Amino acid sequence: MKKSQSNSMQGRPVYVVDGNRSPYLKATKPEKAFKASDLAVKIGIPLLARQAFNGEDLDEVILGCVMPYVDEANIARIVALRLGCGHQVPAWTVQRNCGSGMQALDCAARNIAAGRADLILAGGVESMSYAPILYSTEMAGWLSDLTRARTITDKLRCAGRFRPGYLKPVIGLICGLTDPVVGLSMGSTAEVLAHKFNISRDAMDAYAVQSHQRLAVAHDEGRLSEIETIYDNNGQYYDHDQGVRRDSSVEHLARLKPVFDRPFGQVTAGNSSQVTDGAALLILASEDAVKRYQLEILGEIVDCEWAANDPSEMGLGPVHASALLLQRHNLNLSQIDYWELNEAFAAQVLACCSAFADTHYCQQHLGLASALGNLDQHRLNVDGGAISVGHPVGSSGARIVLHLLHVLQQHQAQTGIATQCIGGGQGGAMLLKRS
Repeated sequence: MKKSQSNSMQGRPVYVVDGNRSPYLKATKPEKAFKASDLAVKIGIPLLARQAFNGEDLDEVILGCVMPYVDEANIARIVALRLGCGHQVPAWTVQRNCGSGMQALDCAARNIAAGRADLILAGGVESMSYAPILYSTEMAGWLSDLTRARTITDKLRCAGRFRPGYLKPVIGLICGLTDPVVGLSMGSTAEVLAHKFNISRDAMDAYAVQSHQRLAVAHDEGRLSEIETIYDNNGQYYDHDQGVRRDSSVEHLARLKPVFDRPFGQVTAGNSSQVTDGAALLILASEDAVKRYQLEILGEIVDCEWAANDPSEMGLGPVHASALLLQRHNLNLSQIDYWELNEAFAAQVLACCSAFADTHYCQQHLGLASALGNLDQHRLNVDGGAISVGHPVGSSGARIVLHLLHVLQQHQAQTGIATQCIGGGQGGAMLLKRS
């Protein structure tokens, strides 16, 4: 395991003073969906409108996004300009697969801690409905040849080489959710973990049902105040996460067929995260900015850690990143009041719990003397997670940080860790404190 102090955040305190997110909406046809920049702007306008400062007072805007649409290059800059932050506020976009939103927060926090900035708008956004559908390389080559053909004869000759098979589309979303190095889809890596830790289908489905039940209760009890209602151009409003299934049951989920390892696999659509669109934004501030604008503090970003592991076991990234974070701050699992561990797959979350408690895994892969211990399920994803909420990949890391800060406030708790697995075999973990 790498040295735990190598990634430590040092310098001035970094506070989160406000934030919101959109409802997470089921991916649909592009013509019926919000573009990623639209989602960010729709939640950014009311967020900035209630502040004691103006958009021009921000030092920068940083957003995570994995699949911006073709006219959304450097989507953070587009969003910043549309929010009225002015021409003088720089903006940039980061991409760390599922960790993009958390990476944006980490970058913002480090700039504030280092004294390079005092006030930053950061978060993540994704409209998976707009994931590209591409031409094959054969079709692209044929179009290139056709474009270069100068004479009628050359164009006819090129046209004669066309084959209908060239029109077979390349689905960008499928490619993006497949690791090109190990050749496994993200779902297949969850199957690997289910086998490694002997996680049953019943256990996966039961965890998925729990996610839906917890999210439904959180909505009913008004504990998701971070959700900002948004409106489309037809006046229809969206005020809740569309993925929650209140009638979910183990019996219903048991009827679903495996998706990634047919016919014998255990990972199904029902115990996996949902393909969704969404945005989450947070305002980070230094102590100077808090005093200058008399801002209320939601919580403090204490530290952030990134780790890497075998891409075929991608889902164990949270264990590696969290272990380093705990080690650096001399903490154990029981000293963390609440956890948000992004639910990419039920098998992946349960595998992380098993790895935390597995002495052999902790010794062999983390270099520890003993197991980290048992992660209390009553303090993990207490209001559901990506299985019910959804997982717009560029946004999820920011969402779990924002929601964990609200959880700490609601329960009058002190410390929390937001952590997630990342495609390609990585993990991110952020240590938060209620101020």
